[in-house]
Amino acid sequence: MKQVTLPLYLVTAGIILASTHTIAGDDVPFDEAELFFELNDTDGDLGIHGKVDGDEWKRLQIEDPYDRRMMSVRANGRLKRQGITELFFESAEPTFDELDPTDFFKRFPEGIYEIEGITLDGEERENEVFLSHVIPAAPNNVTINGVPAAEDCDADLLPVVTAPVTLAWAPVVDSHAWLGKGGNVEVRYYEVVIEIDDTDYKSTSIIPGDLTQWTVSDMNFFTLSEEGEYKFEILVRAESGNKSAVESCFIVE
Repeated sequence: MKQVTLPLYLVTAGIILASTHTIAGDDVPFDEAELFFELNDTDGDLGIHGKVDGDEWKRLQIEDPYDRRMMSVRANGRLKRQGITELFFESAEPTFDELDPTDFFKRFPEGIYEIEGITLDGEERENEVFLSHVIPAAPNNVTINGVPAAEDCDADLLPVVTAPVTLAWAPVVDSHAWLGKGGNVEVRYYEVVIEIDDTDYKSTSIIPGDLTQWTVSDMNFFTLSEEGEYKFEILVRAESGNKSAVESCFIVE
């Protein structure tokens, strides 16, 4: 079987590490600690995500702005002796019909959250991170090779284009029109993903926030789908860490 290597583009200019959102204090912090919200504006769902990275630790807990513990992780047995250095998690993302966004934000109030841990050597680690309710507007006015994108992948008519494929969108400059609360939004980066459903084939590009189009020119990639259908996602990440995404599909002939 012929092995195909897919492109992974990472443009680092202008990208700021998420750990810069940690609020400085006297405690020794983890190298990286963050909490943020992620919105899928196409499907209408919302979740909370988090990441912790640093020296080997055996215990971790997260407390909300009211000092209520909302997460606790403890390594046991062999893993306790080995230690954990990185943890990424994401919550369930029920649709807005299942969990109203107002109730979601009440569940995870805006404010300073404490992320605390104990290393294998018994040393304490602590970060204070600010979780914002300002959600960036999702990218809109998306086109594929100049053709307007379909509303979603279930649309009756999907755009038909030829490779190479250029995705373009309007710059994100505002917070979401009705979700969360209003506020200033500064884009940290965009992420462009093109994939083939039910396969591992994917092209992912992280690009600076001042770019609003991206071309995937690998012709081999666009021969991998037997039906010619590809799914895309355009995600915007604000400096707060919060993310919003839109997705749809197109056909390459």
